[in-house]
Amino acid sequence: MGDPLLIIPTEDIGIKNNLSYQEIPVHILDRQVRKLRTKEVASVKVLWRNQFAEEATWEAEEDIKKSYPHLFEFGEVSN
Repeated sequence: MGDPLLIIPTEDIGIKNNLSYQEIPVHILDRQVRKLRTKEVASVKVLWRNQFAEEATWEAEEDIKKSYPHLFEFGEVSN
C-alpha cells in the first residue's frame, strides 16, 4: 500500500511520451574541494527539482557552472 503523500502528478513533472523527463537543478547546497596527487577537484552538492534534500547529488562544479551559471550568480554556494 502506497503513501498518497508521496504520489507526484505526472503533469507537474512533465513526463514525455517515452517516459523520460529532464531534471533541473534548483539550488546548490554545499561545496567541497578534493585534493588529488596532482590537482584539486571542486564539487558542489546539487538539489534537483522534484527531489528531496537527502537525494541531492555531488556534481563537478565546472560542469554545473557551464550548464547552469545562474546557480552561481548570487553566491548561493556556502562552504
